[in-house]
Amino acid sequence: MDGQEEKRRWKGPAKGVKAGKPGRSAGTHGDAATDFSIDDGARGIAPALGAGKRLKPSSRAWIERQLADPYVQKAQRDGYRSRAAYKFLEMDEEFRLITPETRLIDLGAAPGGWTQAAIRRGAREAAGVDLLPMIPIPGAALFLGDMLDPEIQAKLREALSGPPNLVVSDMAPNATGHARTDHLRIIALLEMAVEYATAELAPGGSFVGKVLQGGAEAGLLAALKRDFVAIRHFKPKASRSESAELYLVAQGFRGQR
Repeated sequence: MDGQEEKRRWKGPAKGVKAGKPGRSAGTHGDAATDFSIDDGARGIAPALGAGKRLKPSSRAWIERQLADPYVQKAQRDGYRSRAAYKFLEMDEEFRLITPETRLIDLGAAPGGWTQAAIRRGAREAAGVDLLPMIPIPGAALFLGDMLDPEIQAKLREALSGPPNLVVSDMAPNATGHARTDHLRIIALLEMAVEYATAELAPGGSFVGKVLQGGAEAGLLAALKRDFVAIRHFKPKASRSESAELYLVAQGFRGQR
């Protein structure tokens, strides 16, 4: 997700919410005047514009962009909780990521659009984790916490019947507006996701992770080419035209060395 394109960033857990609980919903998060919903389908956004709430210009612009976005409107019609679902669906069409035997782990899963799309596509099992709370998704185990936390990693393993054969990451930091800084921060997240994937994936498995224009750094690409049979960069049509995001798709995991 390009900066705050898909999800308004979480500023802390709601009272009584503990990390690591599957399928928990924490209600309102962050500033309720700007973080209207963890559902990116624009539910509740239109009433907020006319409800007399005092909005920051950036929040109003974000809301207006959401309302005008055809993929947000399509997500509402199709019952997806985020427009990002269509990015995942495009990648599945292109790379055949989902099969009836797919065991998926979704890193940075909130609000759950990729996990939801994978379940609808017929994935056998799915588990997701994020620092943001998520509304439960039937057929998936969702965890609130840090993907680097060994306890969370153990819970993700326990949620599946075997090693994952697909690990996906749409993680992105808050944008600073400084291109080089944003690039370095998103590469750091990608490196964490790759390290996790290569430790957990079953042989033959696939990995999908977000990068920015320019792609992954040379060292990371070299490591991926060593560990996977095929590496490609892909920009879904559902990505906003002004977005610098790309996705790295690595397939044919060679197994742990």
